[in-house]
Amino acid sequence: MSPMPYAVRVAEDPADREACFAVRKEVFVVEQGVAQEIEYDDYDAVATHVIAVREDGTPLGTGRLLFGEAAAAKTGGDPTVGSLGRLAVSKEARGLGVGVALVRAIEDAARARGLAAVDLHAQTHALGFYERLGYEAYGPEFPDAGIPHRAMRRALTPGA
Repeated sequence: MSPMPYAVRVAEDPADREACFAVRKEVFVVEQGVAQEIEYDDYDAVATHVIAVREDGTPLGTGRLLFGEAAAAKTGGDPTVGSLGRLAVSKEARGLGVGVALVRAIEDAARARGLAAVDLHAQTHALGFYERLGYEAYGPEFPDAGIPHRAMRRALTPGA
């Protein structure tokens, strides 16, 4: 079986945003049981969202970057650090590199904003995924939406 062709890009219009939210609902609300009222928040309006779409337009994955004031509570207040969050890949697209492509696209968006690092709150089962991408865990485990998480950070190299 050949790999599924897909593209990753910044979500530019309302249709893209709705596709991002549909993937998040599928993964977080339906699969993981996260309450819908906490999955979507005010940060969605100011975040840079990225989306992975199949050639036929089917959304496969999404993630978002918070920066500036929106990221401050998640990054210890450092204005040079962005916050990667809401990374979700549909069941059909897992194992195809979509998650890696989304993380790299979010890092590219962070670099474009002049950020020096990206923080994230990883579900503990996903620590290895992020470690393979250069993220390092710090601080204690904590619950978020009833799911164990750890904070992680990766310094960004300009142009890398």
